[in-house]
Amino acid sequence: MADKIKDAKIVFVVGGPGSGKGTQCEKIVAKYGYTHLSSGDLLRAEVASGSERGKQLQAIMQKGELVPLDTVLDMIKDTMIAKADVSKGYLIDGYPREVKQGEEFEKKIGAPALLLYVDAKAETMVQRLMKRGETSGRADDNEETIKKRLDLYYKATEPVIAYYEKRGIVRKVSGNTD
Repeated sequence: MADKIKDAKIVFVVGGPGSGKGTQCEKIVAKYGYTHLSSGDLLRAEVASGSERGKQLQAIMQKGELVPLDTVLDMIKDTMIAKADVSKGYLIDGYPREVKQGEEFEKKIGAPALLLYVDAKAETMVQRLMKRGETSGRADDNEETIKKRLDLYYKATEPVIAYYEKRGIVRKVSGNTD
């Protein structure tokens, strides 16, 4: 089964909350026929499915704990294998959040051909998330929480970008234009 994705084109997509990762991914899906995988979406879908794994995940997430890395990787891998026949490549959205995640992904699944860094100014991201908060109903779309999320993002992601820059596979795109 894993043979199906052995030579798959994998693109990691990183960028702050509200940077425009989703928008960039939509364009790539439309133009190149890649499959867009967001670990957050996969986790939410698994919980919504009511499966045994979904129930375990829900319990972890309700406590505010992080889902184990192995579980996230298994879900990504399962989805990649399921879509292997129809996909020209994979966009792994919001991943890796830290260098260790990237290393584990490469061991279990494969190496990325590219890391796409959607770079947006902090003010731009704050404005977008505040605007989204007016309609999203998401508890984390308020100014104080947004600033915390941005701080966490920068601390975690800078080493990831540096790690892949050494390999020469980082492509930066601006997320500032609407």
